[in-house]
Amino acid sequence: MRRALPILLAALAASPAAAQSSQENLALLNGLFSDHAVVQRDRPLPVFGAAKPGETVTASFAGQTLTAKAGADGAWRVDFPATPAGGPYQITASAPSGGATASDVLVGDVWLCSGQSNMEMQVSASGDAWNQINNGAPNDTLRMVTVEKADGRAPAADFKKPPVWKPTNKDTVGGFSAACFYFARELQKTRHVPLGLVHASWGGSGIEAWMTPAALRKVGGYDDAIATLELSIKDPAAANRRWGETIKGWWTAKHPGDTATPWTGAGAWTAAPNGLGVWERWGVPALAEFNGVVWFKAEVTLTAAQARQASTLTVGQVDEMDTTYVNGGGIGATSGSWLDRTYPLAAGTLKAGKNVIVVSAYDTYANGGMYGDPAKRALTLADGTRLPLAAWTYQIEPKPGGDPPRAPWDTLAGVSTLYNGMLAPMGPYAYSGVAWYQGETNVGRDQTYAPLLNAFMAERRQGQAADLPFLVVQLANYGAFAEQPGTFATAALRDAQRRAVFADKRAGLAVTHDIGNPLDIHPGEKQEVGRRLALAARRLYGEAVTTGPEVVSAKRVGDTVVVTFAQVGGRLVARGSDRVIGFELCAASCRWADGKIDGNTVVLTGAGSKVRFAWADSPTFNLFDASGLPAGPFEIAVQ
Repeated sequence: MRRALPILLAALAASPAAAQSSQENLALLNGLFSDHAVVQRDRPLPVFGAAKPGETVTASFAGQTLTAKAGADGAWRVDFPATPAGGPYQITASAPSGGATASDVLVGDVWLCSGQSNMEMQVSASGDAWNQINNGAPNDTLRMVTVEKADGRAPAADFKKPPVWKPTNKDTVGGFSAACFYFARELQKTRHVPLGLVHASWGGSGIEAWMTPAALRKVGGYDDAIATLELSIKDPAAANRRWGETIKGWWTAKHPGDTATPWTGAGAWTAAPNGLGVWERWGVPALAEFNGVVWFKAEVTLTAAQARQASTLTVGQVDEMDTTYVNGGGIGATSGSWLDRTYPLAAGTLKAGKNVIVVSAYDTYANGGMYGDPAKRALTLADGTRLPLAAWTYQIEPKPGGDPPRAPWDTLAGVSTLYNGMLAPMGPYAYSGVAWYQGETNVGRDQTYAPLLNAFMAERRQGQAADLPFLVVQLANYGAFAEQPGTFATAALRDAQRRAVFADKRAGLAVTHDIGNPLDIHPGEKQEVGRRLALAARRLYGEAVTTGPEVVSAKRVGDTVVVTFAQVGGRLVARGSDRVIGFELCAASCRWADGKIDGNTVVLTGAGSKVRFAWADSPTFNLFDASGLPAGPFEIAVQ
């Protein structure tokens, strides 16, 4: 019988703390339908999985039983009627080939929390962690699951590793996303229903990696990358050759007229230390703090009989990305410093005599180089002959000219890779909303970020409620202060986030440029991030709360510019001064502008064609509202 929410706690108290699992076949039910799961209330509930093609699957939930026939790919789905918050229930599925059961399932609101490292940061690494973990009350109505990291060149049907749902207690909360957990804990104070948190993040990831090819095509500019990615599935060797040509094109544009192309082995090369390793430790001044591209070369001489064979090239680990060439042709490219590179070479790739192997190693931060066990660097022929690659030379790619492009299958900076590995396996699992904390990796590409974010939000709503709430955490303060008005890439990315959210009526923004750390891109203050996310959600639910002063307009009035704000909590406040700081007026260039509060406006002295506020990587400003929330950064035109 269906249990209503008012008796939820009593029902939980009467149930075993850990229900027995009967998951004989995890694939029959999608991995998110497992013991202790939370499923979405008040909407038709899709339940789905995989069986043998053509099998009839019988599924039961909350007193209802439905059947479906598995398609040619084995996929099946049923949609149960909308169910109010409550539980616990069982979800069962059976087919001639087996059965599966998810026990102790609650019905409530399910939130997807995703992004990069600031969403990934665990409670145990955030501020006041010991107290929050050890003194927090257990809460069986707040349940969490973390999706195993996985990438892919094509959408995965199920998860790399079965997700495990966990109730909140001191043994489980420390390893979960801090921003996601604190958001849900705060939200549950006003929405008294079970909450399920599905966390899927990967530090360093760009937004493009989380989007489908269809969404990227709508934004535009990704057709070639998508085509190369799709080619890599059908013909990996052809895709590697094509990608090798892309890097060649990048180099040629940097070195017009230069014929000493490094992928052929031409040019000046310097002997590298034995064993290679991290280049910052070589004692070479030019590499002591170098982030960029270093080319590595090794040579191997083959007989005609050896050259006719297929072979395998292994070059060990490369921090962080490589594009590898043999005799001038691209044969592989991999992202991830933790991965050993293994590239198959078809017969005909090698030649009798000298063969040139070149690795273009690209490092974006911290240590770089070819490292790990030197014995892993070898050419192994089909007949088993193993030819070690011990003698390496190198040349440093000059910095001017920009960074190289990233392969479309790059784990974190490619196209659709994390959608394929982490979001696609979720299928049509129903959500109440999405919380998104990402953008650091896209800093410097702010011109494309707003359309990407809008397309990503629209895509995440497909198959969900059309008005699915989408919460975005704006980037916190990190990096340079502004001694003079200027160009700041993080500020521009924040404004792109603001514009994307304000263009979407069902999106909310959590402003955080006052609670970061100028010296740490991973600030520990995640409780306040969670509180502000909860405020943004409540505002989208129609509650009378504010998320902080939002700029509405900037209008010229006489010899002043009047900037108007909405969503002001009580009144505007200039902390620590009788004037507002942090504003700029811009025409041909920008200058600081004094401001005075007048109701819900700030009056700036002077003229300009646009107004900036809090425009720096780590901005200095003092405009808040009486509730303690900061005015968000922005750049807008003067009307």
